[in-house]
Amino acid sequence: MSASANKKLMQDIFAAAASRDPAARDRALFTESLADDAKWIVTGQYSWSRTFSGKEAILSDLHAYVRTRLVDRTRTVAHRFTADGDVVVVEAKGDNVTPEGVRYDNDYCLVFRLEDGKIKEIREYCDSVLTEKALGPFPQTLVGAAS
Repeated sequence: MSASANKKLMQDIFAAAASRDPAARDRALFTESLADDAKWIVTGQYSWSRTFSGKEAILSDLHAYVRTRLVDRTRTVAHRFTADGDVVVVEAKGDNVTPEGVRYDNDYCLVFRLEDGKIKEIREYCDSVLTEKALGPFPQTLVGAAS
């Protein structure tokens, strides 16, 4: 796919998931666009830093756990998309609250690598201090699921 087609796909994915109404947030396009052998790399040197390998690990370990730490479905609003070949960089801001009432409005830089219309790799850069403050450390029980 072209850089513009890859960028459009990412814009569509983020638009579907950005609704202010939690019930209207749709992750179907993201899920169907995620390659079975995709990797989500949480960068940094903190408890969440690891690679989630495979679609199942991304959805069942990373995303499922994050959902338990938020009142509503995750809301991340993209404000800039930059595309170059098979890479799309998305700058975004979270709009979330934990069950304890702590705001989790992280700033993200997400680097997506696509291949034939499928997301093969995601590199996540964010405020690690805020992540651990709001969501807590990543649970050791899920550490074996990721590398």
